[in-house]
Amino acid sequence: MSQDRVMLLIDADNVSVDVMEQAVRLLLNQHGGLHVRRAYCTAESAVSNQAAFKRLGIKPMVNLAAGKNSTDIALAVDAIDLVLAERPDVVVIASSDSDFAPLVHRLREKGCVVRGIGQKGKTGDETQEVYDDFTVLEHHKPAASEAAASKPARKTTRKAVAPAPAAEKAAPAKKVPAARKVASRAAAKPAPPQEVTAEVASAVPNPAAVQAVLACLPELAAGKNLALNVAVQRLRESHLLGKNSSSLKLFAQLSDQFELLPASKPTQVRLRR
Repeated sequence: MSQDRVMLLIDADNVSVDVMEQAVRLLLNQHGGLHVRRAYCTAESAVSNQAAFKRLGIKPMVNLAAGKNSTDIALAVDAIDLVLAERPDVVVIASSDSDFAPLVHRLREKGCVVRGIGQKGKTGDETQEVYDDFTVLEHHKPAASEAAASKPARKTTRKAVAPAPAAEKAAPAKKVPAARKVASRAAAKPAPPQEVTAEVASAVPNPAAVQAVLACLPELAAGKNLALNVAVQRLRESHLLGKNSSSLKLFAQLSDQFELLPASKPTQVRLRR
């Protein structure tokens, strides 16, 4: 895993909170650490996203809007100051805006590798070509159940219902033997998801672990390369990779079957031929 000093600067008025979270996880998986995490936004955005900023360890840089590009200018000025003071190896700008091209050129002249992260549907080809490499992340809308849970519950008034006459009451339910209750509960309880832990993955060769990964990532079985951040997201959703586990460590332990590209700062994974 890389030991580079990495700086993440987010144009929070341009990318969603979901994309910010994906960007933080991607960079932590690739570099093992993020030394600077800043999001440039309006005061309203800082208030509405404060829970996410706190959870992700992002420092909001509030900009009192004075014009159309005032947030972009604040990010650019801060980027130059930070590069001169902190001397990072890698600077990552999370924005789909093409206006940062002059900043990217200047940071590269200062000896930094400049990477870009944008949101799908907002990022044009001209934006991606400016950076040393660029990753496009898809914004995932919250599930309907989560959206419903976030809405305040409506107060409802219920009419009083008169109790049913004694003759119309339902007959008492039959008692179920205790042993049968225990058995039915055990059958209904789902088995916990299995994770490809470090102990399992280290038992090389491990056909079960390899087959589980290939079933989750069918593109690899078809001989295609797959973006590492996409592979990590699917492995986590399938519970094949723990929330705090390292994808680089997993693939390193299964290196006889899988290969990360490029070796120094991997962004792709493929099945060894």
